[in-house]
Amino acid sequence: MIGWYVKKKTGVQADRFAEQGEGPYLVLYNHQTPYDQFFLMMSFRGPVYYLATEDLFSNGLPSYLLMWSVAPIPIIKHSSDRTAILLMFKVAQEGGTLVIAPEGNRTYSGKTEWMSPAIGHVAKKLHLPIALYRIEGGYGAEPRWADDLRKGKIHAYVSRVIQPEEIDQMTDEELFEEIKTGLYVNEAVADSAYLSDTKAEYLERCVYVCPDCGLTTFESHGNEVECLTCHKKVRYYDDKHMEGVGFDFPFRFVNDWYEYQQDFINHLDVLQYIDKPLYEDRAAISQVIVYKAKKKLRKDASLKLYGDRIVIDEKSAEEWVIPYEEVKGMAICGRNKLNVYHNRNIYQFRGEKRFNALKYVNIYYRHKNMTKETKDGKFLGL
Repeated sequence: MIGWYVKKKTGVQADRFAEQGEGPYLVLYNHQTPYDQFFLMMSFRGPVYYLATEDLFSNGLPSYLLMWSVAPIPIIKHSSDRTAILLMFKVAQEGGTLVIAPEGNRTYSGKTEWMSPAIGHVAKKLHLPIALYRIEGGYGAEPRWADDLRKGKIHAYVSRVIQPEEIDQMTDEELFEEIKTGLYVNEAVADSAYLSDTKAEYLERCVYVCPDCGLTTFESHGNEVECLTCHKKVRYYDDKHMEGVGFDFPFRFVNDWYEYQQDFINHLDVLQYIDKPLYEDRAAISQVIVYKAKKKLRKDASLKLYGDRIVIDEKSAEEWVIPYEEVKGMAICGRNKLNVYHNRNIYQFRGEKRFNALKYVNIYYRHKNMTKETKDGKFLGL
């Protein structure tokens, strides 16, 4: 029933895995849409067990319904969740098929993003056949930064199976490279049409650096996004390419812009922004009670993003400072919710529709790369 609904809604072509046989698999997939897990359900017979982050388990009744329907394995981001790892091995020993998205995030750019090298080690230890499941066209149909589902082609299928005897001949590093290569998809190509009347809406959740103005703010309407500093507009087309409105825009696809933005941040001295904030926003703040619920802390708070901290309700009786030195990590849940892993607590910041959570994650990791042992690191959190 769920598969029928998802197929009707998305138009996906999810190929059945005809060679599945009876044994369990470790299924690894590139993460493009909110429906990826349902594509997998259409391709595989029998129950599959997903690894899912704590945000999906902290929403009260909807989380209970999710656990009842697909029985995912919960894992906390930015922690070595021993309980989740042990449960994965237990499921494998009992003949269950495990499903993991090694990226841990949906792509913002259309390109398969960073994966933890640890997946090679875990995959070897599980000693299951590895099915590499490719999703193509999902970014075109529903970019992570967008709210709407565009009408266009999505294809999901098992592209390769790596058998245990092959795995035994590889090092952890070699297996990791095989996984990365097998799951790599780059949708920065004008290969198909994805129809919508609001193709550019909420692109400002992804971009915050203008090639002319540097750090800035954008606002989108319909098929165009505008820099609020220089007021230049960029139009997004059905085939995913972009053009400047009345000027030559240097980027053809969102991925080109995204990579430029990452390079810009990787050369930005965030320590110059200690006395003045880089950005100011407003958001509701909740504390995530892991695997239970979210406790609302502030309904409408002022956020200021500095080069070394986040300050909430600055210069008020309720001022709250979160120094990056006390933060274990930051992550984006869904399209634009920001999770901050501060000491032993998890706080979630939920801004309005145009809120850009990505800049908080990028600036935090840039600070970490500049001040910690990873001084030459380029990883910006996704």
